[in-house]
Amino acid sequence: MAKASDRPGPLLTAVPRREAPSAEITRHLLDYLLSGELAPGDKIPSERQLAQALEVGRSGLREAIKSLSLLGLLEVRQGNGTYLSRSSSDLLPQVIEWGLLLGEPRVYDLTEARTHIEITVAGLAAERRSQEHVGRLTEILDHMRSRERDIASYIEDDIAFHLEVARMSGNGVLASLVNSIQSLLRVWAARVLQAAGETESSLAMHVPIVDAIQRGDADAARDAMAAHMERATARLQTTLDAGQQAQPTDGDRETRVGSGARAGAGGTPRSAR
Repeated sequence: MAKASDRPGPLLTAVPRREAPSAEITRHLLDYLLSGELAPGDKIPSERQLAQALEVGRSGLREAIKSLSLLGLLEVRQGNGTYLSRSSSDLLPQVIEWGLLLGEPRVYDLTEARTHIEITVAGLAAERRSQEHVGRLTEILDHMRSRERDIASYIEDDIAFHLEVARMSGNGVLASLVNSIQSLLRVWAARVLQAAGETESSLAMHVPIVDAIQRGDADAARDAMAAHMERATARLQTTLDAGQQAQPTDGDRETRVGSGARAGAGGTPRSAR
């Protein structure tokens, strides 16, 4: 018996032309992923099948997959296709609420915005630090150092580090902004660190941030955070590019789409209506 994800269904239809192409494709693909036809951990249909069912170009589809991968909803496995993330349920409410994230350019706008926010809060944290705050931040850094070989635990401490710096800024709005994207920060950190297979280089970027905040040197704190953000963003981009290049060619491993790629009487896939 075929799995639910293999059976044809009426859930994947052609993309209407109302918005910017990348946003429309991403939104339509997200609707399909939320439909329940795929369970967390299931392999999604092949790039060719999706492009045919959505009646879109493959370059636009790749951008959509890349956007949803960056958000942690899809997982591109080297040489083995793309899967609905097993942890996607934790992110879906935020992704639905943050409609602006649909479309790759806007996702990268978010990474840029995050960079500027982090740099700003680091400077404020240095200016407004207290011994209590510095003590908590140092404690978190010590935890990160002790968990260098445990990537999952390190990631949680990494997120705690950035949340603490944001709290130290004394600006509730900025702290709330950092807190609101922590689920995405977790996805991004996991992607980068798991690809790297080590945490030492990441830890080394956090040390000068703590040192500058402890000294009360706002300029140095901003510079250290800027260096950290630049490196983290570059590594994230590298993992995304590697994932796109690693997608397998269409062939025997394809998973069938719903009615969008359902074979007609002559066995030829027909476009969804």
